[in-house]
Amino acid sequence: MIKANCFYVGTIISKYSFKGELLVKTESDNIEEYSSLESIFVDLPSGLVPFFIRKCHQHKSSLLRIDFEEVNNEAQAEALIKKKLYLPLSLLPPLKGNKFYYHEIIGFSLVEKGRCIGIISNVLEQGLQALFEVDGSDGKVHLIPIHDDLIIKVDRDNKLISVQLPEGLLDL
Repeated sequence: MIKANCFYVGTIISKYSFKGELLVKTESDNIEEYSSLESIFVDLPSGLVPFFIRKCHQHKSSLLRIDFEEVNNEAQAEALIKKKLYLPLSLLPPLKGNKFYYHEIIGFSLVEKGRCIGIISNVLEQGLQALFEVDGSDGKVHLIPIHDDLIIKVDRDNKLISVQLPEGLLDL
């Protein structure tokens, strides 16, 4: 499995027990959705490696407690701390309406009032505000905030996102 075909689930942050259980900090708002997983990919220096899950459940509010079949002691668990976890994109539930996954809108046209601003080439997630990186039809690269108030419509069939931008934003 290659990382480009996967989505990030979370990072192993610590050991939980002497038996090798691990705590994972996730980015999900719905942690319970991971409790029925049979396996998950761990990003090791050799690439993404599948690990099979004996038990997985929510621990406190934003953590998963995972017991991997391959990890049976503290030393094995210690070696996995700070490793990132991934799942195949095919396991993501489809989104509807104006909600979207960042990976799915790469290549979409960004349109305002029927005029094509450009093609979304990337999504930047640095800082507090995620941004569309748009290769503009004017030859410039535009950084547009991803915010519900600016997005009018996501048209998956035609690969278009209609927006209403604040005046002067494209001039920056």
